Amino acid sequence: ARGSAPLRIADFQEVLGEPTVALGKLRELCFSGIPFDGGLRCLCWKILLNYLPLEKALWSSLLKKQRDLYSQFLKEMIIQPGIAKANLGVSREDVTLEDHPLNPNPDSRWNTYFKDNEVLLQIDKDVRRLYPDMAFFQRPTDYPCLLILDPQNEFETLRRRVEQTTLKSQTVARNRSGVTNVSSPLKSTPSSLSEYEVLPNGCEAHWEVVERILFIYAKLNPGIAYVQGMNEIVGPLYYTFATDPNSEWKEHAEADTFFCFTNLMAEIRDNFIKSLDDSQCGITYKMEKVYSTLKEKDVELYLKLQEQNIKPQFFAFRWLTLLLSQEFLLPDVIRIWDSLFADDKRFDFLLLVCCAMLTLIRDQLLEGDFTLNMRLLQDYPISDVHLILKKAKELQDSK
Repeated sequence: ARGSAPLRIADFQEVLGEPTVALGKLRELCFSGIPFDGGLRCLCWKILLNYLPLEKALWSSLLKKQRDLYSQFLKEMIIQPGIAKANLGVSREDVTLEDHPLNPNPDSRWNTYFKDNEVLLQIDKDVRRLYPDMAFFQRPTDYPCLLILDPQNEFETLRRRVEQTTLKSQTVARNRSGVTNVSSPLKSTPSSLSEYEVLPNGCEAHWEVVERILFIYAKLNPGIAYVQGMNEIVGPLYYTFATDPNSEWKEHAEADTFFCFTNLMAEIRDNFIKSLDDSQCGITYKMEKVYSTLKEKDVELYLKLQEQNIKPQFFAFRWLTLLLSQEFLLPDVIRIWDSLFADDKRFDFLLLVCCAMLTLIRDQLLEGDFTLNMRLLQDYPISDVHLILKKAKELQDSK
């Protein structure tokens, strides 16, 4: 690959300038990292995640259609229930049994509303903690959702809905078994949510946009709804689109993120579905694949981990499920994702990255005892992702 930045940018512009984008060439370029300049990364990710078709002539009509569809989702899933809730206090005499909050029918609108609140509380808890080491998610967006923040509206927004819902503790403890914890020691969290400044009316923070995206995803995908950790998948996508230097695209970061996230989840959702854990498409199979690949590449290290009974689920569960988003700082996660999204075998390369991470600390692992090695794997010590990607590429080429 041509090294210097202006030449690389020219290579990207050439491929993206064709009437039909040559996907193979684009993948090859993206695999080595996408320049941020001129919104190249945002555009490439949208193509790699199958949001934009390869024919450029179709882009503007498709974007318009999808963004209108997203507005429709907002109206149906956030605005209408919010209006219903606001109206309930106004005209009591119009409330029929069907609309009544105490209606026992499981299909009643209110029953759905209360069920949704359980999901919403979990999402809210998770999105407020996104990348606490960065101010970005706490800052107000330049493009608040006018549909929702219109001062004429009296209806209930998601933030107000969370404030008014008290179904706290019982819904929050839905994590999987102890060792597969999804949060990383790398991420410190503010001790209380009250440390976040409350933005004035008419403004909304970036985390609130992410909350909306996840809530709508959960409503549209009831089979999986929301599982802790999805916030870590949507975070880097939204950050990338919401910092796009091209303001026409940046303005639509919410809708574009929603559809790219939905497409990405379609590929990795099996990792989040507990009942599939032991099937061929589930997470256990993939974790074991990390070990079988390691055994091929470095049998001594493999045997050492086996001997210490360090199971891949102790660390690889989080690495694989969250596409390494908890192991590195956000700019490095984004660089890793350039390569992962460019992988035409879809995340086979991720297994090699995990192997590379193990082999790069092999000397420490071979010397360490169980406790020391668990600490290394739960809080990975190498921060140079270029070194890791280079090693993973070597493993790929040595097949």
